[in-house]
Amino acid sequence: MTSHLDRAVLFRSLHVPGEPLLLPNAWDVASARVVEAAGAPAVATTSAGVAWSLGAPDGDRLGRDLALALVARVVAAVDVPVSADVEGGYADDPEGVAETVRGVLGAGAVGVNLEDADRTGPAPLRPVEDQVARLAAARAAADEAGIPLFVNARIDTFLGGGGDLGETLERAAAYVEAGADGVFVPGLTDLAAIAALTGKVRAPLNILAGPGAPDVAALAAEGVARISLGSAIAEAAYTVARRAAVELLGAGTYTAVAGALPYPELNQLMTRP
Repeated sequence: MTSHLDRAVLFRSLHVPGEPLLLPNAWDVASARVVEAAGAPAVATTSAGVAWSLGAPDGDRLGRDLALALVARVVAAVDVPVSADVEGGYADDPEGVAETVRGVLGAGAVGVNLEDADRTGPAPLRPVEDQVARLAAARAAADEAGIPLFVNARIDTFLGGGGDLGETLERAAAYVEAGADGVFVPGLTDLAAIAALTGKVRAPLNILAGPGAPDVAALAAEGVARISLGSAIAEAAYTVARRAAVELLGAGTYTAVAGALPYPELNQLMTRP
C-alpha cells in the first residue's frame, strides 16, 4: 500500500490533456472494487449515487458525516487513488468547506469535486467571489495538511442545457486563480466549445460523458484530460433493479438479470484482503 502522499502525486499525474483519465464513477465499496478490477487507475465517487445508496436525494442533502464515512470505506477497499465528490462542500461558508476537505483528507482520498451550484438561494449558481472563497479555503486546508489534493472545480453553467461559454471561461479563470487544479464542466458536449476551454483554461479539463456525448477519442483529440461517467452507472444499475422487479412481478420471467456478474466472481472481489 502506497502512502497518502504517493497516491495524491499519482492521481495528479494522471491528468494529461489528450490522454484523459477515465473514471467510471463508483458509489459504494462493491462498485469501487468492480471498477478497480476492470482496470481503472483511480476511483471517483458520484455524489448522486452515494446519496441514493444511503437513502437521500442528491443536491447537498446527504450531509458531511455520512458522505465522509462512505469515502473512508471506499478508500480502505481499493488500492488505487480515490477522489471524492462532495457536492458544494456540505457547508454554508468557506470554513465549513475547509472542514469538509480536512475530513476528505482524513478519509485518505486524494481528490475532491466542489461545485458552484447554489441550492440555498434564487440564483442557480453561487456568485463567483463566493465560490472563489470556498475553493481558496479548500486549497488552504489541503496545503496545511501537506497533501497535494486535486481540487476539481465544477462549473454548472451548462448543466441542464443552454450554457454560456463566456461565463464558463470567466469562472474557470477565477477558480484556477483561487487554487483549483482542474475544471469540470458537466453538460458540455460540443467539441468546438470544449476546444475553446482547453485552449484558454490553464488547468486540466474534465468532461461528463455518457450516451450522446462524443467518444473518448474525440474528447482526447480536443485536449480533454479527464472523462467521468458521473451518476450514469448507478442510474443504470438501479434501472436493472426496476426492470427485473417489474418483469418478475408482471410476466413472471427473469430475462432482465441475464448476463450478470457471476456470484463467485463478485463475491471474490469482496473477500480479498
